[in-house]
Amino acid sequence: MLQKTTERFHKSPSLNEVRYEIRGELAHRARELEARGHRIDRLNIGNPGIYGFRTPEHLREAVAARLPNSEAYCQEQGLLEARDAIVAQQRRRGVGNATVETTFIGNGVSELIDVALRGLLAPGDEVLVPAPDYPLWTASVILNGGQPVHYACPPEGEFLPDVAELEALVTPRTRALVVINPNNPTGAVYPEDLLRRLAAFAARHGLVLMSDEIYDEITYDGARFHPIAPMAADTLCLTFGGLSKVHRACGYRVGWLSLSGAVDRADDYVHGLVLLAALRLCSNVPAQWAIVPALEGPDTIADLVRPGGRLHASRSAVHDAVARSEFLDAPRSDGALYAFPGVDTTRIPGFDDHAFALSLLEREHLLLVPGSSFNVPYRNRFRVTLLPEAAALAEHFARIERELGRLADAAWSSRRVASA
Repeated sequence: MLQKTTERFHKSPSLNEVRYEIRGELAHRARELEARGHRIDRLNIGNPGIYGFRTPEHLREAVAARLPNSEAYCQEQGLLEARDAIVAQQRRRGVGNATVETTFIGNGVSELIDVALRGLLAPGDEVLVPAPDYPLWTASVILNGGQPVHYACPPEGEFLPDVAELEALVTPRTRALVVINPNNPTGAVYPEDLLRRLAAFAARHGLVLMSDEIYDEITYDGARFHPIAPMAADTLCLTFGGLSKVHRACGYRVGWLSLSGAVDRADDYVHGLVLLAALRLCSNVPAQWAIVPALEGPDTIADLVRPGGRLHASRSAVHDAVARSEFLDAPRSDGALYAFPGVDTTRIPGFDDHAFALSLLEREHLLLVPGSSFNVPYRNRFRVTLLPEAAALAEHFARIERELGRLADAAWSSRRVASA
């Protein structure tokens, strides 16, 4: 008779360094509170469908019409007509050597980030990642055996990097530079001159340039998105895009990766990406039929981001609330779907973003994401999404202000006790 063992089963040690608080501990606690009958208002995630946005009807119709053609695997890199449309978009943006052979469709950009890094990194290789970053980037570097090296995009610099400071971070193991523009979590939109300097920096050091452009058409009040690929002819450039944000189709899980620039020096890497794509067979076929109408059909985002549009109004509501606050400040959010306010720690000494987020959830039933979750050293910021209606955001920020007031009163009381 075999003897039973009581040995515990453990996760991979690589997961010990991985964080994803956007859907982490606080989100789990929110579900527990909901199970007890509490209504939780969510500011934690950029998921348009849960805030009443709809995927454009012409995308829905395209998927429905092609369901009979969706029951077999497609080519591992994606449907040819869909890749043609992605290449056409890239060429309209000035990317002269984009091709269907170097274009990959995935189950969201998230999958393609993992594939791109898996195909590139050897154990111990380093990747320059912005801080703050979308934490999937840091996690994917770690899970693929690499070492993330964070470069500062500080609030006092409007969340933009200083290219001169990047020079000191390069080592013989540095393989890639990640750029997120428009930026999640800060809403920063990178100026053209900065992008040119980042592209030149990557070329000078022989780095693969990885540009996360999932929010490319979501900009406000004259801010202009510039794709970096046309500026990066002298190095290998990977551009990531998709349907989830601009086209409000998160659940479709459609992303793409377009290689450009020094592709002639990347045959071995491209072959590796094709192999990885084949190992997962293909991305989901039905949703790929939405790519052509999304990229060649009517513009459905412009009315939302211009003055009078819903996203523009929500952004204004957040800016107004921060301006009225006794405790908050934030550089202007020029793009994407987020704001990244900071708390004045002279008013609330010892402020901790995670403790604040938890107390806000418990007391006010409002869920947001602590700023330190985005791989920054400071703990006085938090991220909110701009997706709720403007009136709802104004009310949510009133609750944030109320909780900050409680913390300020508690801090003042503690100082009185300490000085007595």
